[in-house]
Amino acid sequence: MDVTKSFRIAFKGLKNGRHTFDFEVGEALFEASGNTEIKGGACRAHVELDRAETMLGFDVTIDGSVVVACDRCLEDCEVPVRFAGHLTVKFSDETDEYDGEMMWISPSESEVDLAQYIYESIVLSLPYQRVHPEGECDPVMLERFRIVSDSEFAAIEARADAERDAGEHDGRWAGLEALRERMAADGASAEATEKE
Repeated sequence: MDVTKSFRIAFKGLKNGRHTFDFEVGEALFEASGNTEIKGGACRAHVELDRAETMLGFDVTIDGSVVVACDRCLEDCEVPVRFAGHLTVKFSDETDEYDGEMMWISPSESEVDLAQYIYESIVLSLPYQRVHPEGECDPVMLERFRIVSDSEFAAIEARADAERDAGEHDGRWAGLEALRERMAADGASAEATEKE
């Protein structure tokens, strides 16, 4: 079944003036749009259509929440969605591309599909940083991703330098260094052969 059909508004039989529509937005729309970032969610889209002879005006508000990966701990995180926008639909035999605020459709059309507009509005309304409220991140994951402080990093570097100076490195590093030198020499001889 085409999920986008449930986001179409048949305007042909409507009188000029304002009309109200409500849509439930869930996982089906995100999956149909190929979104792998949004793992789920539940939103309500409220649409007020202002129908005129030469164009349609849609005032759209979306409220709800979606589930995404937390930027801090990578666990599922529910973030709120709040959006308010306006879409103008004009009638023209020469239809142009939809640009996010303006859509052109043929005068012979009888309905407008708002699925793409609603989907894009939800994605664009997501916060830049998507994280759990303070204290709700997975502590095990936070420890794994813990950022090393400058003093801890300096201590690690000092220990590695001391081991290298003392000759306490294992033979694998020497083997890798020899391999790198051999590859560099092979590359230089290949260049010399090509020039001849």
